[in-house]
Amino acid sequence: MQNNNIEDADLEGELFEHYRFEAAKGQAPLRVDKFLMNLVENATRNKIQQAATNGNIFVNDIPVKSNYKVKAFDVVRVLMEQPPFENIIIPENIPLDIVYEDDQLLVINKPAGLVVHPGHGNYTGTLVNALAYHFENLPMNSSERPGLVHRIDKDTTGLLVVAKTDHAMAYLTKQFADKTSEREYVALVWGNIEEESGTIEGYIGRHMKDRMQMSVYDSEDFGKHAVTHYKVLERFGYVTLVSCILETGRTHQIRAHMKHIGHTLFNDERYGGHLILKGTTFTKYKQFIDNCFKTLPRQALHAKTLGFEHPTTKEFMRFDTELPQDMKECIEKWRTYSKSHIMEEEE
Repeated sequence: MQNNNIEDADLEGELFEHYRFEAAKGQAPLRVDKFLMNLVENATRNKIQQAATNGNIFVNDIPVKSNYKVKAFDVVRVLMEQPPFENIIIPENIPLDIVYEDDQLLVINKPAGLVVHPGHGNYTGTLVNALAYHFENLPMNSSERPGLVHRIDKDTTGLLVVAKTDHAMAYLTKQFADKTSEREYVALVWGNIEEESGTIEGYIGRHMKDRMQMSVYDSEDFGKHAVTHYKVLERFGYVTLVSCILETGRTHQIRAHMKHIGHTLFNDERYGGHLILKGTTFTKYKQFIDNCFKTLPRQALHAKTLGFEHPTTKEFMRFDTELPQDMKECIEKWRTYSKSHIMEEEE
């Protein structure tokens, strides 16, 4: 029996490995909840069953219910929303692009590549490490992360609000929960979106087989309700520039929603957008796409606009930021290409 009490995180998601057991050769079939109760110190049946209900028990990388029968050589993993050692935060002098600051909050323009909070492989060099260096006594959110009201993915750029007081944390968090904050993202997606605008709705939860992805489901049994409103900004034939307004804020919401309607984000490797999903088979076209990928080596997503009511003044504040240089250059390449090439109709 192997037991590795270590964490293994989705680098941008929410699940972290707390326990891993490999069933021995002679393991007789045994319910997974009983199997874990025998091995996890201080575990209760209720706690383990709750983990199963939440989809946090995996056998051979597939989520299982508490009545699953563990067999010989099965690999059983228990995942939770926080890594075991997440609260060990090392202050680091990482520069911050602060758009606005007062005694209650600050608004940051996050660059690509900066992880928001510590996780497996990223216990240093995150935004939280930077906040710990630049600011003292930031309030904790419900996940014990200092200052964070919300988050965006590692390779997504754009605006984040950080709370500096307990009052600000509670006031801002409520606005995000009540859907009264404003969040607009700009994305470049594969394909020509037919409608000028639309709404994507569904329940976002972990992919059944690939836990690094999120999927859109028809039932609340598999995920959390999510709504994204989109509007076409510019068309380039094989790709489309869109504005996405978040009504909810689920993990990978825009990335999962756009893939769900057949328009995966450009160069979003996790969701397959790093492949040529639309266009021709000509070598020159492939070279053009490769150049675009080199110019924008990440998913084409930017948190452009952020609005909320200030915790003490009650003034509604709206912040807007320019697209980062890599997105600008990639968009300009597509703009030039689309003007000089006739797009072929695809079946």
